[in-house]
Amino acid sequence: MAALTFAAIDIGSYNVSMEIFEIGRRSTLRSLNRVRTRLELGADTFNLKRISGERLRELIVILNDYRHMMAEYQVTAYRACAKSALREAANSALVLEAVYQATSIRIDILANAEQRFLGCQSIAAAGSAFHDYIAEGTAIIDLGGGSVQISLFDQKKLVSTANMPLGSLRIREKLAGLERMARHYPELVEEVINREIENFKRLYLGERRIKNVILVGDYFTNLIFQNRADTSKIETRAEFMHWYDHIIRQSSAELEREMGIDSEMASVVIPSAILYRRLIEELGADTIWLPGIQLTDGIAYDYAHRHKLLRETHNFDQDILASAAHIADRFGCSRPHIANVTMIAESIFDGVRKGSGLGPREKLLLRTAAMLYECGRFISLNDAGESACNIIMATEIIGLSRREREIIAGAALYQEQPFDYSGKSRLSDLDTGSLMCAVKLTAILRLASALDESRRQKAESVSCSRRGDVFTVQIVTEKDFILEAGSFESRGSLFEEVFGMKLQLKITKKKGR
Repeated sequence: MAALTFAAIDIGSYNVSMEIFEIGRRSTLRSLNRVRTRLELGADTFNLKRISGERLRELIVILNDYRHMMAEYQVTAYRACAKSALREAANSALVLEAVYQATSIRIDILANAEQRFLGCQSIAAAGSAFHDYIAEGTAIIDLGGGSVQISLFDQKKLVSTANMPLGSLRIREKLAGLERMARHYPELVEEVINREIENFKRLYLGERRIKNVILVGDYFTNLIFQNRADTSKIETRAEFMHWYDHIIRQSSAELEREMGIDSEMASVVIPSAILYRRLIEELGADTIWLPGIQLTDGIAYDYAHRHKLLRETHNFDQDILASAAHIADRFGCSRPHIANVTMIAESIFDGVRKGSGLGPREKLLLRTAAMLYECGRFISLNDAGESACNIIMATEIIGLSRREREIIAGAALYQEQPFDYSGKSRLSDLDTGSLMCAVKLTAILRLASALDESRRQKAESVSCSRRGDVFTVQIVTEKDFILEAGSFESRGSLFEEVFGMKLQLKITKKKGR
């Protein structure tokens, strides 16, 4: 296969980066060139709540320069991604349109979960070291200008993840004007971050033992650790504290001279160092790894994987399911019920898949919905669907886009109430294709949950077949199945409407042992 040239553009809080990759030969991902241009979009967003005209004009100039460079490298495909600096700007739509008209470059504004997923993919692309670390308790700390994401791994699976509004630039802007008034500025910074860290520890960490920390983020992360070459770097906790003790004693002017950075960048070094120190203390990690990667690595890896140009180095689908299982546990969902409903739902899905427009990704969304659709019962037994919908939309799952979470939330919401196709429904942000996906998954999940109505897992095995316009679900059980059969009949109308087939349930009695 001929090599493909791909450009990944990262529009961050501090700078705009582009990296050009060669993808394809022997399933490799090779960097050809990397450029960075300083632009503090985040300062506009966190101060003005919008991108100023001056910053917009600077962004257009930078992207036009990058466009010319892409032409020189004969770039075949590209993806430009923006993070919190544009995501939280009130005039982001105007910025996207102005940039496109001036440069012909389309910018994708990443939801937080999408951004952190690309960060994880960046590390996975770095090689086998990632899998070695996550075999035991490991935390990925992904620090950006607007927020910090902490993802906990154990036994090679993502256990949980949390986002806190403690980005380095956000902390600096929040304390702007107070630094000169405070006698001990580091203590002031700690006051700002301690509450969020304590909440994280209580809700997510518990008694979990973390041995390793992986530090990622934008270019700034490598910069403050003096890792300018963006190479893999491993430190012990003692080495980290030695670095910290040196940094914390420096003034902004001293940091400028020592690190070769400007005053704006120097002003966020101390807040970042304190945040890293507090997190490492609370996590109790012994080893700190800086893999030396950037978001551009993740953008390129994601593109190559989606287009089947690279072999997957880590099963991120299993991370999604592991995260969903953790959420289900937090909200008291029954594991046996979830397992039984998932088994039945998968069998029904496989039976209707041909000609339905449903594929492997939709099957993953169905499995996730089966795990989460009852989490709302923890909040309200009378309005469980609405509560589950709210929980799913408020809980980020690394690897799922907001659109995919909305599909899953819809499947939970409409388990008991009629499916609302109108533009005024809770799913009004979905395009037609996504809305159809949501209704199909809802119909399948309704049937699957009906077949475990008693929560006693009576169905030992399930097989599905279709002949003409009749779809048959065959259950093998040794128990009385009257309740489930009645529920199946009453909840099947949406399935018949959506898939255009008449439902039939066959029950095969298995003799008790």
